[in-house]
Amino acid sequence: MDLKLKGQAALVTGSTGGIGHALADALAAEGVNVVLNGLGDPAAIEAARAKMAKDHGVTVLYHGADMTKPSEIADMVAYAVKEFGRLDILINNAGIQHVAPIEDFPLDQWDRIIAINLSSAFHGMRAAIPTMKAQKRGRIVNIASAHALIASPFKSAYVAAKHGIAGLTKTGALELATFGVTVNAICPGYVKTAIVEKQIADQAKVRGMPEDQVMKDVILAAQPSKRFVTVEELSGLLLYLVSDAGASTNGAMMTAEGGWTAQ
Repeated sequence: MDLKLKGQAALVTGSTGGIGHALADALAAEGVNVVLNGLGDPAAIEAARAKMAKDHGVTVLYHGADMTKPSEIADMVAYAVKEFGRLDILINNAGIQHVAPIEDFPLDQWDRIIAINLSSAFHGMRAAIPTMKAQKRGRIVNIASAHALIASPFKSAYVAAKHGIAGLTKTGALELATFGVTVNAICPGYVKTAIVEKQIADQAKVRGMPEDQVMKDVILAAQPSKRFVTVEELSGLLLYLVSDAGASTNGAMMTAEGGWTAQ
């Protein structure tokens, strides 16, 4: 199927690895020019950027905005618009995690998670919306989580932030519905990325059990499919949402969690 995305421009936060990188690569494979963002070794980031550009024959750029700093996020959006002359797709994917009981939750971790997992999406949307309105077309996809819909213990900041993403997504969808701009969220279950591997170790420590038992009895216990969600499955949802086929899908929480939230 020709998704008619060739020549469009996208910005994907948190895309130097994990889910964000896979989503950016899926867009590039459809002919979309992309701005990457995220942390990591500069040489590794440059190698990944160059490889994506070469593999797909598109322009791939990088902006190192700190997702805790609104001014840097606004500058990153302005950079994308300046370089490409437009911005068709914004993927708010940047996220971190910390696992601890509420009474022991470090205050700096709470503030950092709320800033990166929730506030950065607001600042990205705030900066991108005027361009998308002027174009009379835009696609904003917020990468939420099954935890945007349900809760788990020891993840107060993450769950609060992802529930906030759900509300932000719905509000944006209502505000932009008559401007040709859609705002949706993808709510994955567990995808085996670096952040989930760290969760396994953290949960093992908090719960006092081996990591293999955490994976079986805690992590995948919630997902009836009993397997990790793949980045290819998330990419398929994303491509639908950013294409013309997804034009009437707006304010949706698109789940990809093996049936977790159906329970």
